[in-house]
Amino acid sequence: MNVITTFNEKRREKQIKYERSVLRDLSINELKKRVQDHFGATRLPHGLMQNPGIQEACYDVALEAYLLGAQFSKFGYRGEKAELAIERCEPEETHLIDTLFNFLLYWGGGEEGYYSESLYFSCEQYVRKWWLDGFEKGMRRQKLRLH
Repeated sequence: MNVITTFNEKRREKQIKYERSVLRDLSINELKKRVQDHFGATRLPHGLMQNPGIQEACYDVALEAYLLGAQFSKFGYRGEKAELAIERCEPEETHLIDTLFNFLLYWGGGEEGYYSESLYFSCEQYVRKWWLDGFEKGMRRQKLRLH
């Protein structure tokens, strides 16, 4: 008797396999360093970024942005510029930025007040940097035919 699998199951298995292979290029030390670089100098309440829960949220958003960039690298490999590929995934990128921003505002207790706009820009730069890294790594994998 044969096992019947659906197209969606096969697509999801392939996507998970690709994401695992892309994530092998990242190191935890790089994640930690970038969180400190982007949010260490912001005007968040003292010690907020030392909270492991806050750091893990930043790591999660970074990984999602990285995977999103790697996923859209197929367009870059076919000749599309990164700026156009970013426009393709603007809703997903905006969702990641808003998620991180709202998380930091909530756990910061709203003490940043006037500085929340600069915090939003920091979150935007953070997500964009991870997206571009994933895009570049994904294009490299496409060129080496490792996809």
